[in-house]
Amino acid sequence: MQMIDRRKVRQAFGRQATEYDSHAAVQKRAIAKFVDLLKREQLAPRRLLDVGAGTGVLLRSLREVYGDAGTVGIDLAIGMSRAARENLKADGRALILTADAEQLPFAAASFDLVLSTSTFQWLADLKTAFGEAFRVLAPGGLFCFTLFGEQTLHELRTSYRLALNAAGCPREDRSHTFFTGKDVTSALERAGFTDCRVTSELDVELHGDVPALLRSLKRIGAGSASPIMPRGLAGKQVMLEMMGRYRREYARQTGIPATYEILYGIGKKCC
Repeated sequence: MQMIDRRKVRQAFGRQATEYDSHAAVQKRAIAKFVDLLKREQLAPRRLLDVGAGTGVLLRSLREVYGDAGTVGIDLAIGMSRAARENLKADGRALILTADAEQLPFAAASFDLVLSTSTFQWLADLKTAFGEAFRVLAPGGLFCFTLFGEQTLHELRTSYRLALNAAGCPREDRSHTFFTGKDVTSALERAGFTDCRVTSELDVELHGDVPALLRSLKRIGAGSASPIMPRGLAGKQVMLEMMGRYRREYARQTGIPATYEILYGIGKKCC
């Protein structure tokens, strides 16, 4: 199980809420594809919930697809909830709350459709959140989501691990671990979902250099996905070694690549 400080995650995303949309390119592309996938399901939900609604980009897109549905969005970060309320203030039917995916403040069977994009990778495990999604879904409802999978930022995490080994401190590796497709499928089934489908897609971003990549992660509040360096001189040495290895092993003429694995999942609540 991953050890994740939820308080730090909440604060990081809250601080970056005002500029999140300017830098979250991968997340926006994932949302666009996600909406296309939802259209193919030909759903007609009366009430839907977006878990980890962020600044409201998904809910705004879904208004064109499910115009008559009552929409609710929650986010753990107060700053994100405020941004979503501002972005969706013209939509009188969108309710935005600050709440936790692992403790949804809704009665059982409250929604026909539960959605989420780029959120669940920040949880220590999927059991509780997926169980909550199952609980608040009405029978026959669908749970559809995206999250970042195990290959996400593999270049950065591998370079960091090798740098720690070279410095003689491999046990200092506290970098973020992402879920595998098997993890996600298993969590869906254990929560009670049927007809489970999980697919994977890679999205590669290019950055000018490694510091530019680290800055981009911080700007979207995803600094917890960055390596946590030891303090003092040792930390500086590991950082320099990590950046050097990253450049040598992965650099292209067009820049420094950063891979994101996007997992698209769906499960049905039969009863």
